[in-house]
Amino acid sequence: MTVSNRTPDESRTPDESSPPGRRAAPLAFSLTRDEWERLVLTLDDGTKHSGVQVVRGFPLSDPDRSISVLDAAGKELLYFDSLRELPDSCQAVVREELARREFLPVITRVLNDPPDSEPTEWVVETDRGRTTFVLESEDDVHRNDRNQVTIVDSNGIRYLIPDPRRLDRASRRVLDRFL
Repeated sequence: MTVSNRTPDESRTPDESSPPGRRAAPLAFSLTRDEWERLVLTLDDGTKHSGVQVVRGFPLSDPDRSISVLDAAGKELLYFDSLRELPDSCQAVVREELARREFLPVITRVLNDPPDSEPTEWVVETDRGRTTFVLESEDDVHRNDRNQVTIVDSNGIRYLIPDPRRLDRASRRVLDRFL
């Protein structure tokens, strides 16, 4: 799928309303998906960035404003003050990507004891039901500032453990091996 906001005879002009230090979205860019379904950003100068992420600045209080496109390392490439700045086709791709990113099942229990060798298969109970996923590496298990744990499976789906202390003893033991 390719989405572009290019129109004939447009040239890129800086957006003076962008916050300082941010690169406003150029007038000509495209968003595509590669053969692995990763999002690819192509800028008007032909530069391609594969595996980009679209993130909201304020997902709860102002979800349609302050949207950033980040490269695979998390560096901001583009900034949109509002989704309404984009053509409808681009808005659709950005909204789809945001929905994918914000799908975040909460793990309530680990049902198996994965081996110590990688990759490992996890069977878990979530707030959305039972599921099985593959964890490529212990590097895909992250503890954040608020003691929450995020796990990213081999398909890029993120799972949340809001408070590992609330897990049952067996689940905590499994999790502790990977932290």
